[in-house]
Amino acid sequence: MISPDRRRKAVQQVLETLPVSERRACRVIGQPRSTQRYVKRQAQDEELLRQRIMALASQYGRYGYRRVTALLRNEGWIVNHKRVQRIWRQEGLKIPQKQPKRGRLWLNDGSIVRLRPEFPKHVWSYDFMQDRTHNGVPFRILNVIDEYTRECLAVRVARRLTHRDVLEVLTELFCERGVPVHIRSDNGSEFTAKRVRTWLARLSVKPVFIEPGSPWENGYIESFNGKMRDELLAGEIFYSLKEAQVLIEMWRRHYNHSRPHSALGYRPPVPEAFFPQSPILQSMKVS
Repeated sequence: MISPDRRRKAVQQVLETLPVSERRACRVIGQPRSTQRYVKRQAQDEELLRQRIMALASQYGRYGYRRVTALLRNEGWIVNHKRVQRIWRQEGLKIPQKQPKRGRLWLNDGSIVRLRPEFPKHVWSYDFMQDRTHNGVPFRILNVIDEYTRECLAVRVARRLTHRDVLEVLTELFCERGVPVHIRSDNGSEFTAKRVRTWLARLSVKPVFIEPGSPWENGYIESFNGKMRDELLAGEIFYSLKEAQVLIEMWRRHYNHSRPHSALGYRPPVPEAFFPQSPILQSMKVS
């Protein structure tokens, strides 16, 4: 009986069962009399908040109450995580199972493998994922992220991806975003290809290759891949490659602009700006 409500019910049960006073029952159970006589006041928006929490929990089945709290605040709700947690427990919602802990990404040996991003476009990383459409045919996914901002810069989905696709994606990003200082990857043939390394050297981009068999050294992109797998790929049936391309791109935009990121203070990597309409525009719209 750690909550005041449970102790209140226990005191009430003792008063109904035994011929004792409220003072004695509260003293034995450890309930202050002021708390016992306190009448709870429920907020007027309690039911609306409960419905919205249930809707968000249904829509984002792998989010916990803290991330749901961030989503509610982004929508304009004035609510703290304790209130959301109380409703979360009352509805029997379960927090997703935490990922197993891994070793530290950076050591004190000064190794370039454990290079830490210090500003935007300092360190990018990219990696491949694989999934299957409903007919069992596999397809590949190329993800590119900025390790400092956590933004997913690009996603390429195709049945087959080679080093030419890597060059094409990077070319588009370099023209649009600029050239990073480093780009981190594993030792896959698409990343270690001679054409890719020569092209990066011409642009003064320093490739950073992790040690073979050590995916934790590329922890940022591995974490992103895990989120995509957990929140999208593991729960969707793709009936065609086009459907996979559309849904994955939609998830990428949601990840960048709406999904709260715990490492960023539960803010999305690239939050969309909100510009309220001026009274003049509103009057013109009404007229």
